[in-house]
This record gives sequence, structure tokens and C-alpha cells, in this order.
Amino acid sequence: MSQSPSEPPPPKQMVAVMRLKLLLVANSHYKTRRRKRTPILQASNCAEISTDRRGQRAAMDGDVAVGVKRGSDELNMYSSSPNSLTANGSDSKKQRLEESPPSRVLHIRKLPNEVSETEVIALGLPFGKVTNILMLKGKNQAFLELGTEEAAITMVNYYTAVTPQVRNTPVFIQYSNHKELKTDSALNQRAQAVLQAVSAVQDGSSPSSDPGVLDLAPPPSPVLRIIIDNMFYPVTLDVLQQIFSKFGTVMKIITFTKNNQFQALLQFSDPVNAQQAKLSLDGQNIYNSCCTLRIDFSKLVNLNVKYNNDKSRDYTRPDLPTGDGETANKDHSLLGAISPLSAAAAAAAAAGRVALSGSGVSGVLLASNLNEEMVTPQSLFTLFGVYGDVQRVKILYNKKDSALIQLSDGNQAQLAMSHLNGQKVFGKVMRVTLSKHQTVALPREGLDDQLLTKDFSGSPLHRFKKPGSKNFQNIFPPSATLHLSNVRDGLGEDDLRLLFSNSGGTVKAFKFFQDRKMALIQMTSVEEAIQTLMDLHNYDMGGNHHLKVSFSKSTI
Repeated sequence: MSQSPSEPPPPKQMVAVMRLKLLLVANSHYKTRRRKRTPILQASNCAEISTDRRGQRAAMDGDVAVGVKRGSDELNMYSSSPNSLTANGSDSKKQRLEESPPSRVLHIRKLPNEVSETEVIALGLPFGKVTNILMLKGKNQAFLELGTEEAAITMVNYYTAVTPQVRNTPVFIQYSNHKELKTDSALNQRAQAVLQAVSAVQDGSSPSSDPGVLDLAPPPSPVLRIIIDNMFYPVTLDVLQQIFSKFGTVMKIITFTKNNQFQALLQFSDPVNAQQAKLSLDGQNIYNSCCTLRIDFSKLVNLNVKYNNDKSRDYTRPDLPTGDGETANKDHSLLGAISPLSAAAAAAAAAGRVALSGSGVSGVLLASNLNEEMVTPQSLFTLFGVYGDVQRVKILYNKKDSALIQLSDGNQAQLAMSHLNGQKVFGKVMRVTLSKHQTVALPREGLDDQLLTKDFSGSPLHRFKKPGSKNFQNIFPPSATLHLSNVRDGLGEDDLRLLFSNSGGTVKAFKFFQDRKMALIQMTSVEEAIQTLMDLHNYDMGGNHHLKVSFSKSTI
């Protein structure tokens, strides 16, 4: 059926925003039941951006539940009128869209388990007033009644072109052969209270004088402060843009490290979008079991971005310089300097259907601007091994200030790159980028007389070869404070201070843990800490005790 020109389908962004506004209201007015969190991105393949959100599930025992079919004692809820939904509460699954004439009652199938009424209502709210809902939870189905047949036609036409999704699961929507829903009046009153509240948000008016129905404080700022806890996999500026752009237009992002934690400031075009993103994402994991988002409103109301690079981005100013004496391409879209692959992923992620994929990312890094007089394959293995299991290292024969480092997979490579790019190593600022190579080739036997290439694939020093190792939870950016473990019995503070001082640094502070098998040692700079880590990790202290050294998030 053709669509009236006067009623064009709402744009994808409007649909997403209205669905989020509904969920915002549901969270603000009704008791929530906490579901098991699912990561926004799966660690195994950096995969799907999830719409699962903490606290969005409204309590279903009386608050929002309407016409939930529980047993034969509720058969009197439904009218036996031929134009109303009958007691069996189902349309034929084989009935196709074209076989049913338009109706303001829509049949929704293949819903996820334990879906909430608010999430189903969210499908219809952008197209007009939702007047009733019937959930058939045992069948993963629902019936949604809109205010007018025209609104239902617009919704069906829109979701014919754009796959409807609930919790990142495709669902099926078609016209019902019923013309209206009739449900129990007491339960229906509860539904109407919810629908009036969310409709008022949609209309921008006050829904009720009853303070228990709606009481939303205006968001204080369009700028969010984001802290990433337990950051095992890399979280880049582009990853944040892809995730947060689902909630509105992201204008600016600034990333930085503070208190040894990766943080970001992100500015939306509208404070309401910031509030929706905070409500939906605070406490969620970007990847499976790690990279937890902690989100608050910033006191700032506008961000001043000077450069478009991997640390900051102004999507409204693609002409800004990169900070390295170059000017960004003026033909860039609002995605700024994101690569075409990332841009495609961002667009798909904004539609809620695809996500980041780490499967095509090389596990080989190119480290350049190295101090060729000091650097060795072993020292690079030790440093990059903080963030992944290094398999091979090759210092380039004709360019000895550059090296290829192969890690176990692309996720580890990105993690190492995000933490080590720009760090000062042996007096020079190291640059780390992804290499075009997929592997590091070993030289033929007898041809590497300078020992520039080394295979570490069988090394016992890999930190992450054991699944579930605590090392996965203790990955931090380079810092002046180092964590020491496996300290030999009888070794005192003076011994360790002397050991680290002889490595070329100055010890600023020292602290033993209670069992004296672990300690914190603070050097005067991050560069000194990097150097001593490369020198002393796996240092043989005698008695089969090898010192373990890693970066710490703590200070002394």
C-alpha cells in the first residue's frame, strides 16, 4: 500500500530518539528490575553494539504489564467481538502482510525473551499515539494498537524498509486481522497512565499534575564525562563516536588519561541526547566483561577542540589541523579523520544493525622513531608484551629505527598501539601504527647475522596465554608507578631501590604490600618506568624467583 505524501516516514534518528525517550520515561517512573548486562561490543569479534541497557526493564508485576496472558482465568479480558482480539490471542504465523488489510492493530512476532512492554511501545511511539498493548510472552509476540490506521500504515511502511529491532534482535511486524484491542479495564488504566506520560514527552507538554506520573529534571549539559574501567581492549575516539552516535549527533570528543585512567569528554548537539546516552550506557561493558563505561554530566557546556587527530575531534570542523603541522582533508565528512572502514561501521552502528569488527585488523604493528642504538627485539618484546602476547619482532635491516611487532591478534595489537603510541622510549617519542603486513616473516637460517629478528611464539613469558588470568584485569597505560610481584623472600626495600636505581632511573617512592611478595615503586618519570620495566621484568633474583613488573594505576 502506498504511503501518503503528507505523512513521510520519520527519519531513523527521530525513531531512535523517540524510542530512547520512551525508555527514559519508563526508567524515571517505574521500579526497574536489573537484567544481566550484555556487552556493547563482543570481545571475541569486537562485534555487535548492543541495545541492552541497565535499568530499562520496567517492573512487570502491575506497573506497566497490560493484558499479559497468564491463564484461563484471564480469558474474560478479551472481547469475543469479531472485530476485537479473541481469547486465543494469536494471529496465524503463516498469514502474510499482503493477506491482511490495514489495521491500527499490529501483530509483532519473534520478540526476545523477557522483553518489556516499554520496549514494544517504543517501536510505535515515533509514528503516533499508542493506545493499547497486549503481550503474549509465552509466544514471544505482542499486539500494539495505534491511535489511527494511518499511523499504523506509516509504521508498517517504515519498518518494511528498515528492519525493526528490539535488543538488537530483528522482529516481524504486520497488520493484525483485528481492528482493536479490548483488555481488562483496571490493567488498561495502568497502561494509559504510561502511554500518556510518554506521549507527553513526545509532544513536549506536561502529561499530568500528578507528580508520580512524570518528573524529569532537565539535563544540565550536553557534555558527558566518560571514564573507562577495566580497559583490557582498546577504546579509541572512533569507538566512542560509533557507540554514542546512536543517541544523537556527536559534535566533539576529547580523550585523555587522568589518574592512570582513560577518560573522555563527549559533546552532543542536544542535552536531551546526552541524558539518554547516560541513562542507557552508564555501567555497561563495551566488550565482554571489560571496558566498563562510567558516565556523568560534565560541568562544561561546550568543548574547545583545537586539533582533529586520534586524541580529539570536532566533527563540525573537518578543516582543523592534526597538530602535526598538517591540515585535515577539507573534503572529509563530519566523521572527520575516521578511516572509510570505520566510517562504514559507524554508519551501520548508528542504524543499530552492525558493529565494529576486529577480525580484519592486522595483529602486526609498526613501531618507528626508535632509538636504534638502544632498542633490541627483547626489549620490544617485553614492552609490547604488557598489552599482548608478542609472537615475533623484526627490526628492519635498512631502517633500524623501525620494527615490526606481531601479537596474537588484532585486539591485542590495537590495545598496545593505543597505550604505547607517543610514549618516550630511550629518549625518543615512539610512533606505533598498524602494519599492512599480516605476519612477520622469519629470515632463512643463517641470513640474520645481526640478530634483528626473533621468534617469541614459544616464550614462557606471555602474560595472557592462560584464559581467565588476572593479568587481563590489570592492564594500565604506562605510568611512573610500577607494580612488582613474585618478590623473593628476604629481599628488602633497600635492595629493590638499589636494583631499580642501577637500571638508570631514580626511585621516588616505594611501598611493600602486606605479604612483602608484591610492592609499588615510583620512578621520577614515565620514561624511566618504561626503561626499568624493559630491563627488569623477569629479572632473575635467584632461588628460581623471577621478578614480574607491570604498570600500575596507583600512586604512592
